[in-house]
Amino acid sequence: MKIRRSERLVGMTHYLENQPYRLIPLPIFAKKYHAAKSSISEDITILKHAFLANNIGYIETLPGAGGGVIFTPGINQETATHYLTELQQKLSDPQRILPGGYLYSSDIIGDATLLRKIGLLIATRYAGQKADAIMTVATKGIPIAQSVAYYLNIPYVIVRRESKVTEGPTLSVNYESGSSSRVEKMELSKRSLPQGAKVIAVDDFMKGGGTVSGMRNLVQEFAGELVGISVLVDSSTQQSNKDTNVTTLLNVQHLDAKVPALTVGLGNYLQVTDFSHFNG
Repeated sequence: MKIRRSERLVGMTHYLENQPYRLIPLPIFAKKYHAAKSSISEDITILKHAFLANNIGYIETLPGAGGGVIFTPGINQETATHYLTELQQKLSDPQRILPGGYLYSSDIIGDATLLRKIGLLIATRYAGQKADAIMTVATKGIPIAQSVAYYLNIPYVIVRRESKVTEGPTLSVNYESGSSSRVEKMELSKRSLPQGAKVIAVDDFMKGGGTVSGMRNLVQEFAGELVGISVLVDSSTQQSNKDTNVTTLLNVQHLDAKVPALTVGLGNYLQVTDFSHFNG
């Protein structure tokens, strides 16, 4: 049965969005929709322009017998700024201040729509960098890691303060907590991460930088490469805590629990992210 182009375009869009970072040979589409390869090539050209125009991502075409198309999810700078501003406004309520200088953010991380935007922001930051896994520390970083992993189409691994029997042998590192100056431990199952893996670390909150340092040390123990670290909210106050490899979406510029008063600004995300593929 012959399928109309409009139907093919809808089907191909759905297929590509669910297969990011995976090479899809054109014959797959030709066979699926009973269409000539030339027609599928024309469809891909249409989708390339449509994806960029609608802030879905970009499609790369690889020629040759082993070629095909690869879809990379991402957003342009204007949309990224809009998402960040929305998150900034959500977090700027002084009633979010918790004891110890932390901010209540569970409602934001628990909002599926906002969580998708956070995941897409971070995925755009590392577009095309070919990481092998996302790493996070239990527990609040897990939803963020899962969202980023979906858009990058790679697994995520969970670092824990205490190992569980169900995870088998673990590898552990000690690190100094930046907020309390105590020596703490984090562990990761040896089966979670292959040796030499390229890792992106994510977390929901950074205050003293200790957790970030611990994850870096853990990646080194696996002989891996830390591609980068992304944090939703950074409240570090000392310049020594600023890591050039850390991307922050939001930054706490002022916090006074007594008043209470809170000023949240944008982090360094817009300055360190390359939007050239997504700006059209």
